[in-house]
Amino acid sequence: MRAYKKLRDFVGEENYYDDEAHLQAYCYDATRDRFKPDCVVFPRNEDDVCKVLKYCNDNLIPAIPRGAGSGFSGGALPCNGGVILAMERYFNNILEIDKKNMIVRVQPGVVNKHLQDAVEKEGLFYPPDPASQEYSTIGGNVSENAGGMRAAKYGITKDYVMALRAVLPNGEIINAGKKTIKDVAGYNIAGILIASEGTLAVITEITLKLIAKPKLKKSAMGIFKNIEDAMNAVYKTMACGINPVAMEFLDNLSIRAVEGKFQKGLPIDAGAILITEVDGNLNEEIEYQLLKIEEKFKDNGCSDFKIAQDEDEAANLWFARRNVSQSINVYGKKKLNEDITVPRAKLPELLSRIDKVGKKYGFKIPCFGHTGDGNVHTNVMVEDLNDIEKGYEAITEIFKIAVELEGTLSGEHGIGLSKAQFMKLAFSEAEMELFRNLKKAFDPNNILNPGKMGL
Repeated sequence: MRAYKKLRDFVGEENYYDDEAHLQAYCYDATRDRFKPDCVVFPRNEDDVCKVLKYCNDNLIPAIPRGAGSGFSGGALPCNGGVILAMERYFNNILEIDKKNMIVRVQPGVVNKHLQDAVEKEGLFYPPDPASQEYSTIGGNVSENAGGMRAAKYGITKDYVMALRAVLPNGEIINAGKKTIKDVAGYNIAGILIASEGTLAVITEITLKLIAKPKLKKSAMGIFKNIEDAMNAVYKTMACGINPVAMEFLDNLSIRAVEGKFQKGLPIDAGAILITEVDGNLNEEIEYQLLKIEEKFKDNGCSDFKIAQDEDEAANLWFARRNVSQSINVYGKKKLNEDITVPRAKLPELLSRIDKVGKKYGFKIPCFGHTGDGNVHTNVMVEDLNDIEKGYEAITEIFKIAVELEGTLSGEHGIGLSKAQFMKLAFSEAEMELFRNLKKAFDPNNILNPGKMGL
């Protein structure tokens, strides 16, 4: 412990903690798995980060950068002990909103929704909106390449990152990327740091692209008799020239869970519902998009199409989607929550095969998510904790199905600790070795967030 207490000299007495309360507070994330760190430090500035990392590197001490701890893959868990670098106390400033160049510079501890609100006051728009937007930080969003419901039209975090400033494990500072729209000088280091889950460097500043804020938006909901019709409607709608902001779905189990908890008048006999949103600057543009979506929905088995007439009705439509994750806990004591992604046209087959996995193992597997970009949240609900191993067998089958359908293990939650064992399903040994070599190039002593991503 004496080696850790040296860190107090770098960050100050008031920013170093090794008491039980802090170790417990920083030992878990949204996975609810627990690994206690040896200490928690709150770096005040970039110089503190440099000194802490250099000391950890010289003394082979694990260092784990952490934002809000809202991740679902264990990416911020200190599974090998070590030092938590808590970035939320001091690195939480919006440094610049540049309206002329439509960019914003922020520190990694800025909360996503705070950034959205700040730029919208200037008539600008930062689209990535993870479900955790009220508390997740931009640094965490970048480190996990977070998505959100608006990804169908606007893309995900990586589509808005222009430049990063970061500290390497040896304490050196690097600048990756530029404020310019075009930049093909050198390797795309910023792109490598995005989704690297804090395993390569500690991000200290982020430059993001902004766009003009659309003036109008409207939401609607389609009700379908079965999940296959709903999934067909998704990719056929997206292929017809309409580009909805969001295209979200709930299956029957999800609908029943939300309705049972909140009594919102949802159609509990429906096989699935699709909730969509369009935006634009002209009423005619909005109406045309909704007309085409309704047409495609009804061509594919939609029995009822409801358009929200005001903001209250729109909020009511989206309530089910925003509250489904907490509602499905009714189906089990343990939720094995994954976020696989497949090409949109493969969604009908994916959901059909997941249903068969549920019947094979005897688990309820409610599914919901971002069908506009093929990202499905599958939830294997384990009622009897003695069946947890069987639950992981079901998850393994679901991952294999996703890979067979040319998909991926994770669309937005990341790999972290919880999915590390499954990396070999999606990547060859040659590819894994390339990942390991990349990690060594940045972090030869493996002190930054070790044990994550199967590296």
